[in-house]
Amino acid sequence: MPDTIQTKLAVLGGGPGGYAAAFLAADRGIATALIDAGAKPGGTCLHVGCIPSKALLHVAHVIHGAHDVAQFGVTYAEPKIDLPTFRAKQFKIVDTMATHLLELCKRRDVKHIAGRGTFVDANTILVENGPQVRFEHAIIASGSSPTKIPAFEIGSPHIWDSTAALKLESIPKSLLVVGGGYIGLELGTVYAALGSSVTVVELTPSLLPGVDPDLVQPLRDRLKNEFANIYLSTKVAKLAEAKGGIQVTLEGDVPEKQMTFEKVLVAVGRRPNSANFGLDKIGVAVDAKGFIQVNEQRRTSLPHIFAIGDVAGEPMLAHKAAHEGKLAAQIVAGETSLVWEPRAVPAVVFTDPEIAWCGLTETEAKKQGREVKVGKFRWGASGRAATLGRSDGVSKILVDPKTDMILGIGLAGPGAGELIAEGVVAIELGATAKDLALCIHPHPTLTETISEAAETLHGLASHFVVLKKKVV
Repeated sequence: MPDTIQTKLAVLGGGPGGYAAAFLAADRGIATALIDAGAKPGGTCLHVGCIPSKALLHVAHVIHGAHDVAQFGVTYAEPKIDLPTFRAKQFKIVDTMATHLLELCKRRDVKHIAGRGTFVDANTILVENGPQVRFEHAIIASGSSPTKIPAFEIGSPHIWDSTAALKLESIPKSLLVVGGGYIGLELGTVYAALGSSVTVVELTPSLLPGVDPDLVQPLRDRLKNEFANIYLSTKVAKLAEAKGGIQVTLEGDVPEKQMTFEKVLVAVGRRPNSANFGLDKIGVAVDAKGFIQVNEQRRTSLPHIFAIGDVAGEPMLAHKAAHEGKLAAQIVAGETSLVWEPRAVPAVVFTDPEIAWCGLTETEAKKQGREVKVGKFRWGASGRAATLGRSDGVSKILVDPKTDMILGIGLAGPGAGELIAEGVVAIELGATAKDLALCIHPHPTLTETISEAAETLHGLASHFVVLKKKVV
C-alpha cells in the first residue's frame, strides 16, 4: 500500500498556473501539495515552451539585428553557431529557474511530489511510484501538449513537434513548418536565423489565423525575405520517409506537389491534457474539444475541484493560467465572492516584428457585428522607429464610438510584447482614448505610437494628417 498524505489543497500540475496557485495558497496558510510529473516545477512553459523558445528567439533577434544595422553602414561577418554552447546556455537558464521554484516550494512549506497523478476518487490522487494524496480541494493545472496528426505519425526522427525542435540538436539545411500559427512562425524564425532554408505551409488563407490582418502584414512582409517559401491555403496531404529526409505531398496552388525536406516541424496547435488521469471516474465534465468545463470561479462540475490554464480553455497562455491559479487559491482560502472577469488578456507573438494585442480585436468586432472606431498610427512617422531602422510597425486602438472607452489595442513592431502592458492597464482601468492621448509619453520612444494612435481619434495628432472638410 502506498503512503497516504493528508492535505487541504492538492494542485495537479506544476506549470505557471499550478505553482502560482500552490504558492499563494501556502502564503494564505493552507496546507498544500504540488503534484507534478517533472522532477522540478515549471511545466511545459519553463521546460519545453515559453522560456527555452525565448532564449532561442533572443539569439535570432541578435542575428537579424546584425543584418539590419548594415543600413547604417555597419557590417558583421556571418555568425558562427556553436550548438553545444548554445544548448548548454539554454539548459542552464531553464534549470536555474526550475531549481529556484523548487527552493520556493521548500521555503513556503509546499510539499512537492514528483510523479504522474491520477484521480482515484473525488478526494484522492494516486501518484505513480509515490504516495496517495487525500485532499479537501484540488486544482487541476495539467496543461496541454502539441497536437498530433495521426497521418503524420510515421515514426520518423525527421519529423519534429515543438518540443523536439527546441532541443536544437541540429540545424537542418531545409525545414518545412506545417502550420502558420505563433509556434510555427516563432520556431521558423529561429531556424531561419541559424541558417536553415524554411518553408511554411498554412491551411488557411493567412498566417496567424484569427489575428487582425493589418497586424500580420508587417510580419509577413519581413518573412518573405527570411523564409524560402510561404504557402497559404495549402494542405500537407502526406509525409513519407525519403533519402535525405521527408518527402512531402502538398495540395493547393504550389509550384511543386512533392518536395523533400531534411526536417519537418508539425506545429498545428496544442490540445488540453485532460485524458487518462481519472476525470471520467470522478465525473468532472469535459467538452468535445477536451477542455475541462469550468464556471466563472474556475470550479468544475465538482465544486471542490477547480481547473485552470490550458486544460480549462482558451486562450492557452501561461499568464492567464497564473492569474486563474491565484483566483482559485484565494477562493479555497475563503474569498468566495471572487470571479474570473478580466477585460484584457494580452497575447504576444514573439516573431520579428513582434505582434501583440489585448481586449477586443477588429476581427472579433466584425464577427460580433459590433461598431467600433479605430485610431491607427503607422511607425513610419515614429522618430524612435526611424532611429532603429524599423519603421514597418503599426499601433492601433479600438474604442466604443459613443463613450470613447478603449476596447482593444493592437501592436506590430519590435518590442510590441513589452508595449502591450500599457494597453492592458488602460482597458482594465476603463480609460478612454482621450485619457490616453492626454498622458504624456516620453520622446523619442515607441510608447508614443500608442498615444499617437489615440490622438488620431481626437484631432490631436502631430505626425498624422486627418483630412477635414474646409470651413467656408
